[in-house]
Amino acid sequence: MQHLRKWLVVLLCVAFVITLVACDKKPDEPKPTDVAPTEGEPGEPTEAPPPASDGVTLENIKLGFVHITDPSDMGYTYNHDLGTQKMARELGLTDDQIVNKFNTAEDAACEAALRELVEQGCHIIFATSFGFEDYVMEVASDYPDVEFCHASGYQAAVSEMPNVHNYFGKIYQARYLSGIAAGLKTENNLLGYVNAYPFAECIQGFTGFYLGAKSVNPDVEMIVMNTDSWNDPQKEAQVAKALIEQGCDVIGQHCDSTAPATAAEAEGAFHVGYNSDMIGAAPNATLTSAVWDWSRYLILAVSNYVDGKAIPKDWGEGLAEGAVDISRLNEALVAPGTAEAIEAAREKIVSGDWDVFTGPLVNNQGEVVVKEGETYIEPASSPAWEHILEGVTMIGD
Repeated sequence: MQHLRKWLVVLLCVAFVITLVACDKKPDEPKPTDVAPTEGEPGEPTEAPPPASDGVTLENIKLGFVHITDPSDMGYTYNHDLGTQKMARELGLTDDQIVNKFNTAEDAACEAALRELVEQGCHIIFATSFGFEDYVMEVASDYPDVEFCHASGYQAAVSEMPNVHNYFGKIYQARYLSGIAAGLKTENNLLGYVNAYPFAECIQGFTGFYLGAKSVNPDVEMIVMNTDSWNDPQKEAQVAKALIEQGCDVIGQHCDSTAPATAAEAEGAFHVGYNSDMIGAAPNATLTSAVWDWSRYLILAVSNYVDGKAIPKDWGEGLAEGAVDISRLNEALVAPGTAEAIEAAREKIVSGDWDVFTGPLVNNQGEVVVKEGETYIEPASSPAWEHILEGVTMIGD
């Protein structure tokens, strides 16, 4: 019956997907072979030589940020900006030492914004969207005395340019914890997931979410639908509603806005967010969210620069270091035992003795992709997991 239900879901959803106009350009994605092996311990990241930071102090350093949206999205850019503010407070920086370029498209506008930040005297420039990387590499080659740090990506880690750096984190660990809340809450044993793009960064995230749900509810299955955009609130709401109409009673997301949260609330479903505590947006739907603390990296990069130390070439921390976590639980909504189950999983991950992608894991073709007793290790800054696991149905690819 489960297989029959999945095929019925596919047929019902395809008609809806055809009506969505995916006009956004999908960023190119690195192949897993470009970034790291699929199993084993990660190699030590290669560090660039220390920057030429003579005469630069915390009192006169200037930082630039290029963002794809602005903090009003209450998601991705909002969360990044919170990290910037926390970094500034902890290091004692003033507002005039930080220059933000908000609502920058992943095209030539990014290159223009990067060059403007150089001209404005920025010593370190942080570009925070995956599709900015090509422009970062191009501009960084013209300005070897400026440090460029790119969130996610892979090119810095494999380049010989000493002034470019990649940073990301083990967000799949936080996704796993948030999935526990979803797995315990669902009554239909069917989760929905509003996904941006069908490539590794997103696949890694929803796989972690699904495995967390599966750890407390072995019967759970999940439908994933793509929006082909990082930030399109209207489309995100449409996809969330379509998933709910197919029987999904808890909605997860990898997209920038709170639209899936408010759509879930309007339809009487539940929701797990991303990037920020979304309970305020949907108090009758949101259970918790997977969140980042970007200040961890920002403080490190700025402090290293001022101290004349190298900025890591390839950086990625996780739950143990506080770089990722979940937001508060919505105690009025979560199922009994949710907090205890999450804390047990947290302790297991933080101990270092176990991680999310530990086998046996089987894909939706019935193939073993991680053997029992083995653990897949993600690259530090560029996710490479691309397996769709058994029990997960992708709609619209």
